[in-house]
Amino acid sequence: MFATRAGIVAILILIMLIGGRIIPSFTHNWLVRENPGRLPISFGQFDAMAIALGAIGLLAWIIIPDHRITGAVLALAAVLQLVRLGRWAGERTLGNRLVLVMHVAYAFVPLGLALASLAAFELVPQSAGIHAWMAGAAGTMTLAVMTRASLGHTGQALAAGAGTQIIYAAVVFAALARIAAALFPTWMLGLIHAAALGWIIAFGGFAALYGPSLFRARRSG
Repeated sequence: MFATRAGIVAILILIMLIGGRIIPSFTHNWLVRENPGRLPISFGQFDAMAIALGAIGLLAWIIIPDHRITGAVLALAAVLQLVRLGRWAGERTLGNRLVLVMHVAYAFVPLGLALASLAAFELVPQSAGIHAWMAGAAGTMTLAVMTRASLGHTGQALAAGAGTQIIYAAVVFAALARIAAALFPTWMLGLIHAAALGWIIAFGGFAALYGPSLFRARRSG
């Protein structure tokens, strides 16, 4: 279990570091061109503090996940990550689903921290936070970056068509269903099946939508 938790923490720190760079950058670039107004706040001391506190809380979660001190640190880390996300002007990206989905993916980071904090106080199961991080943050962010990179590398417009928006909705639905399955054990089986279906639609849909263009690009290269 220690190794599993350590792996989860490593992934989350990467999301906080890399996601914290690319999300405001992509948001800034699109807003400057298409939607002038409030722009994301650049990486600074607040971001470094939020990441550091998040890392401390996650390290404590590895060692003493059920301790009240861990719960308090994770709660504060969740607040800081939520504030950090709010500084990136995500609410102004509704017109660009390719950018918006990255903000949605990152929102699962503070959600997972909050759930892990509640779990430390024995208010929710430990698995709820894990599913928020892995199915939510990691799963959604992976799909978001895969679609954007695939469009860019195959010379297509950086825009999410109807099919891409469907797979985004499916992966977010899958994550929420999996979290709900941990929180509501009475409905667990049905929710797990719903999450599995959403996951299949999301990543199977990606293969169907992007596979042909990626294959053609590889052959022509």
